Amino acid sequence: MIPNQWYPILRTEDIKEDAPTGVRRLGEELVLWRDLEGKLVCQSARCPHKGANLADGRLVGNSIACPYHGFRFNTEGACRHVPALGADGRIPASLKIDTYEVREQHDLVWLWWGDKREVLPDIALARELAEHPRPYETITFSRPVHYTRYIESLLEFYHVTFVHRDHWANIIDYTFMYGSWRKLWLDGRERYIAANKIVNHRVDVEGTIIRNTFDQCEEGNPSNIWHFDLIYQAPCMTHVRQGLLEVTTWLVPIDEHNTQAIMRLYEYPLLKMMVPVKRLRPPILRLSLMMEQYVQDRQDNDIMARQEPKVSERGVNKFIAVDEMNAKFLQMRDRLKAEARAAAEAPVTSVASVASEEQPGAAAAGPAAGRGQEAAPAPARVHGDAGGSTKGSSGGTTNGNGKVPGSSNGNGSDDRRASKGARAGGLSKSAP
Repeated sequence: MIPNQWYPILRTEDIKEDAPTGVRRLGEELVLWRDLEGKLVCQSARCPHKGANLADGRLVGNSIACPYHGFRFNTEGACRHVPALGADGRIPASLKIDTYEVREQHDLVWLWWGDKREVLPDIALARELAEHPRPYETITFSRPVHYTRYIESLLEFYHVTFVHRDHWANIIDYTFMYGSWRKLWLDGRERYIAANKIVNHRVDVEGTIIRNTFDQCEEGNPSNIWHFDLIYQAPCMTHVRQGLLEVTTWLVPIDEHNTQAIMRLYEYPLLKMMVPVKRLRPPILRLSLMMEQYVQDRQDNDIMARQEPKVSERGVNKFIAVDEMNAKFLQMRDRLKAEARAAAEAPVTSVASVASEEQPGAAAAGPAAGRGQEAAPAPARVHGDAGGSTKGSSGGTTNGNGKVPGSSNGNGSDDRRASKGARAGGLSKSAP
């Protein structure tokens, strides 16, 4: 994984309002929950007592309670109540969990995976997406492939005429992408299979964004040609625009062997013309996304699952000229990882030392500890002496300064808890 980056780990709609939400991302078991003011908290899901998963627990006031023995942890990760010790019992200082920086923007929950900083960078999408005017629908699902292979598959489209030619559901692609009106779109499959030569390709790099524009055509038939615009933005976003189709996909590492896809389809102008009733258009977009999930994407993944090696790195692939975008993606990945390592090795006071001084007994290892080449500094943690919060661009909470506001002491003495009562948590189910 590329350290010191914002990763979208969930849709905001996946967060339960009155129960914990458990996910595995970036090799770490996480639990997300909202405090009494509605602010989002993201923490390590492992209870330090005996390792139970806190996502199976419940919310009690401004704390999360372990499902095993009822230990309660507040928004800053400190244990504030141990039922077995009673109200006056001495709670060991080592009973704490890591709290991670999260923001809610663009209808997604973003996790900062990197070193602790006083000021975190903004979540800045490529201008084509940040300024996108169309409504959209978003789905999410997981695949058992490494995220590098997944990203590669969406940074080129000359595989489509070979991978997607036989399934009956691809007739929609044949009809609307390649069929000609002169033949009532019945020649779609023939034209689809024939258009497999890449011409006019150009790749540009701007910071952590790579743009690729090219045409896919039938050799010897210049009329059978289709234009594509692709975007990659580190660490894990791809965007494709081809005619009516415009899709953004974030490929988020679950761990070294699995990837979470967050796929967003934008409403295309023709749909607005064909379906004038606005409330009927979102279900159609969602059905289109589900077809992508269960047909085209699954066809791609059947091949990716058997690729060797499982992780794509520079030097393991024999690229051709039109793979320039793939090559630049791997170069950028290596560069950003090297920059993160250099920053972590700089001669400054380590985050682990600061954390140990502020919170005696705190574990210094982050979610990437012990992973060799993929290692990264620990995600920025929340400390109780930091400032307040600001709002993100979509109304979500920005905790970039190191504190999740609205916390209580978690021991049952808080006035708000007394007035609102214990929140009925129920058992959570991991989000998709």
